[in-house]
Amino acid sequence: MRKQNLKLRSFVTIAMLSSISFLLMLLNFPLPWFPTFLQIDFSDVPALIAAITMGPVAGILVELVKNILDWIFSGAPTGVPVGHMANFATGILFILPAYYIYKKFNTLKGLAVGLVIGTIIMSVGMSVLNYFAFLPMYTYLLGWGTFDMYETIVLGILPFNVIKGILLMAIAIVLFRTMKTWIENQRSQYLI
Repeated sequence: MRKQNLKLRSFVTIAMLSSISFLLMLLNFPLPWFPTFLQIDFSDVPALIAAITMGPVAGILVELVKNILDWIFSGAPTGVPVGHMANFATGILFILPAYYIYKKFNTLKGLAVGLVIGTIIMSVGMSVLNYFAFLPMYTYLLGWGTFDMYETIVLGILPFNVIKGILLMAIAIVLFRTMKTWIENQRSQYLI
C-alpha cells in the first residue's frame, strides 16, 4: 500500500512541477545582443527540483511534459517543434549533471558544483547540437536564409547558455537554501 501511495504521490508531484514549469516557460524574455529566438526562462528549476528529490527520470518527465504543453498551447511555426526539442535537450543537459553530482555530494556545495558543471555541459552540448541538428533543422524546416552557423553559435548560443545557466544556478541555490529540509525529506522518501 505504501508503494502505491508513493507512486501516486510521485505522479501528482511530477504533474504539479510540470505545470509550474510550463507557466514559467510562458514568462520567457529575450536578452539584448542575442538572437531573438533565444529566450531566457526559469522553467528548468522545477525539473531540477524533481530530479534531486525523485530522481533523474522525474526531472526528464517534467522537461518533457513542459515542452509538450507549451507546444500544444503555443504551437510551432511549421508544426515541427524544433524549438521545443532544443529546449528539452537544454534542460536535460543542465539538470542531469547537477543531479548526479548532488547525489554523490549531498550538500549545498555539491549542488553548486553540479550546477556549474551542468551549465558547462549545457553550453557546450547545445553548441554542438545546434551546429549539427537544431540550426540545420531551422534552416530546412523554417526556410531561414543562409547565415554563419559558427558565428551564431560562438557569439550567440554559447554565451547565451552560459548566462542562462548562471541565472538558473542563482535561483536554484536560493531555493535550495530555503527548501533544504523539504528536499531532504522528499529524497529520503524516494530513497534516491
